[in-house]
Amino acid sequence: MASPRLVVEAVSRAFGPTQALAAVSLTVQAGEVHALLGENGAGKSTLMAIVSGAERADAGQLELDGVPYQPQNPGEARALGVHMVHQEPHLCADLTVAENLFLGSEPVRYGWVRRQSLLAQARQALWRVTSASNPIDPATLVSKLSPSQRQLVAIARALAQPNCRLLILDEPTASLSQADVAALFRAIREVSQAGVSVIYISHFLEEVGQIAMSYTVLRDGVNVATGDIAETSPKELIQKMAGRKLGDIFAHTERQPGPLALRVTDLCGEKLPKGASLELFRGEILGISGLLGAGRSELLRGIFGLTEVRSGDVLVGAFKGGVSPKTQIGKVHRSATPAQRLAQGLGLLSEDRKQEGISQKLSVAENLTLSRLSALGAFGYVSSRRQLAVVADWIARLGIVCQGPLQRASELSGGNQQKVAFARLLYHNVDVLLLDEPTRGIDVRSRGEIYRLMDAAAREGKAVLMVSSYLPELLGVCDRIQVMRHGKLGEARRASALNEHDLLAEAMLNS
Repeated sequence: MASPRLVVEAVSRAFGPTQALAAVSLTVQAGEVHALLGENGAGKSTLMAIVSGAERADAGQLELDGVPYQPQNPGEARALGVHMVHQEPHLCADLTVAENLFLGSEPVRYGWVRRQSLLAQARQALWRVTSASNPIDPATLVSKLSPSQRQLVAIARALAQPNCRLLILDEPTASLSQADVAALFRAIREVSQAGVSVIYISHFLEEVGQIAMSYTVLRDGVNVATGDIAETSPKELIQKMAGRKLGDIFAHTERQPGPLALRVTDLCGEKLPKGASLELFRGEILGISGLLGAGRSELLRGIFGLTEVRSGDVLVGAFKGGVSPKTQIGKVHRSATPAQRLAQGLGLLSEDRKQEGISQKLSVAENLTLSRLSALGAFGYVSSRRQLAVVADWIARLGIVCQGPLQRASELSGGNQQKVAFARLLYHNVDVLLLDEPTRGIDVRSRGEIYRLMDAAAREGKAVLMVSSYLPELLGVCDRIQVMRHGKLGEARRASALNEHDLLAEAMLNS
């Protein structure tokens, strides 16, 4: 009988006093898609860092196809056929997509790169994982790509490696559309049928049920369950991950819409959106659905002043705080800035948490208070004591798991980083929350906490405009939903009257 592709036996790893892994074991067969599940901080990333050569185990052993396996670095792991695609893709921003795909293995003749051959190979690699609705030009610089397109390039690069024996995918679909997820799943099934093993890390249990054959659950750095996906329901998986039964994670209490908070009329950007219109009221959550590339992020960024707007009107409701309504209402123009939008009561949570949502090098306290330092002291000075007290209060209110206000943000899990970014909007006391993929890449429990924060904000009279690629959360937390297609928004409809099929059908109509 053939040896398993990967055997992890009694692996442990500690970082100072923190025991990240304690005698964890894992077995993956050749050609198997194995789901690695657990909440943020459960030890999944540490375990995969050891398998991919980025970290060394303190104890335990690994085998790859029956041979002892102890990579000294990621390069050695890749040379042995182990490739990992991280949730935050590791790409060279100043190189083209094609150059990233085949960096170090470019087709050459007489010492010169064969550009046309490189582009042809790149198109073939991209074709495996991209959909017609989200094409990627291999000649484009990676710096020009959206987060979802960068993710697809990283996946395509790993799948294009001829020596790949074990592929590790960490939250590969967190920012992908339904069409791109379907294309990715086709590629995973293709390589697994060819004998490649896949370790699939995801918080989307519906996807795990579609693509994985078996699973392992980690909790607090320890194995707590393993088994066949076909024999385990999503509810049972959640219970194993959380250690207790969880109720419905979608928080949606009874809310009464109030006065107009935001009106957008025929908003046009440089490329997208194209004549988008919406009305958002206090006390409600309005969701924006649609395929990637439809212009959803561009809409929020245009409203907030991060990207130029060619034409259209944005009217902001007159809010509390003693600000004259005249300063709150007006046309969007090229000189609009995020600072002006913040002054008008609008705040944006970016989909790109690593690059725009959180400063990884700053502390929790600095990240949380950065946009409103004036409240922490007089004459341009910040009172450290007042800042720490304020931040400690927000940490407690939002349940941010950290060592304290001074801990560096990069040391927090993705879910807790997201809560810090969300807390910054609440600390700034914005009245309109513009949320772009607010639960991207965070676990079930953290998602539930973010939903509860959104619900509480709406109950308090704030207005929430949310973009999401995850249809169940749109249907679960929103009051109304509009579908964006080719830069234009469809009619707003009650979420209770819609289902996933309705949203997909409208998004893909004539696409």
